[in-house]
Formats: sequence, C-alpha cells, structure tokens
Amino acid sequence: MKIGIGSDHAGFQYKEQIILLLRELGHEVRDFGTHSPEPVDYPIYIRPVAEAVAKGEVERGIVLGGSGNGEAMMANRIRGVRCALCWNLETARLGREHNDSNVLSLGQRMIPLDLALDIVRIWLTTPFAGGRHLERIRELDQL
Repeated sequence: MKIGIGSDHAGFQYKEQIILLLRELGHEVRDFGTHSPEPVDYPIYIRPVAEAVAKGEVERGIVLGGSGNGEAMMANRIRGVRCALCWNLETARLGREHNDSNVLSLGQRMIPLDLALDIVRIWLTTPFAGGRHLERIRELDQL
C-alpha cells in the first residue's frame, strides 16, 4: 500500500518510527515532513497528506502532532478525507470498520510509542465492514 505521512514537530519522533514500521511491513511511504523537531505550524505538513489521499496519490495517510486533534481537524477539511483520531486499539479498529477511515491521526504526547505502532498495525489491517455503514459514509461525502 502507498501511504502518506506527515507531522508537526510534536509528532516528529513517532513519525520517524512509524515510517520504519511501514517500510518493514512492505508499504511504500511518502514522507511529507516535517523533517526535524524544530517548531512548525502543523497545517503546512498535514494538508498535503490529506490532499494526496483525496487525489488518490496515496491510498491512506497518517498524521501526527502533540495531541492529534489539530491534525485531524486539518485533514478532515479536505473533501473525501475521513480522518480518525485514535488513542487505543478499539478506536483504530472502529475507525476503519465503521467509518472507512482513510487517514489516521495520532498524538505523540498522548500515548506511548508501542501503542501508537500497534494502532497503526490495526488501522492498516482492519477492513471496512460496509453494509449499514456505507450509507453513513455516503452522507459524510455529500456534506
């Protein structure tokens, strides 16, 4: 799978570790930055990830920051993006299964690294359930 990833300074360390995991799992990674822990404004790095997902340039996106909130808000402003802010395995599973999430948001200051990596694994491997959830996705896309 081709995956775009981006973070601000507060998510930089986890971004680097997630890139290693994604490559280890055989995914192609497009890194949108940032490329250091120096302070930056998150929209500069998150919007391009979300736009790449919306345009079909990557199949999925992962965005990171301190809490993941602003990053999810930014990503969800792009039409066609369904970004799930996840903090445990269940939110990751449901974000895919019920919401067909195509972007994952994580907060580096909110969860330990091992949990973040497990969330990524679950999010990547959980299929969308379709069925009753499909109509809700269609309603989201109409807004």
